[in-house]
Amino acid sequence: MEKEINAGYTITDRLTVANAEFVIGQSDSAPAKFVTWKVKKGERDYYWGHYSNDRLTALEDLCNRALDEVHHLKSLRQEQNAGKNPVRQNGKKKSVPER
Repeated sequence: MEKEINAGYTITDRLTVANAEFVIGQSDSAPAKFVTWKVKKGERDYYWGHYSNDRLTALEDLCNRALDEVHHLKSLRQEQNAGKNPVRQNGKKKSVPER
């Protein structure tokens, strides 16, 4: 597999959530040794960099960013489904008295 580099940082880790990817870049010569970026799946246009000097902090940020994307997608799905399946107010079936 070919080594991927962006802005002098070697991409070392990647998490994919739907059409978004979150990556960690590492550079021994940059002022901040680690960065996390968001990128559209299959593209190389990295944006919204979060920089740090600690690998564990970068890894935590990578995971948090991916989880934020998951939560965002779940909320979008809930909004889309809100009109399709109305929820009963009391959650109980209506009963008709027997005769």
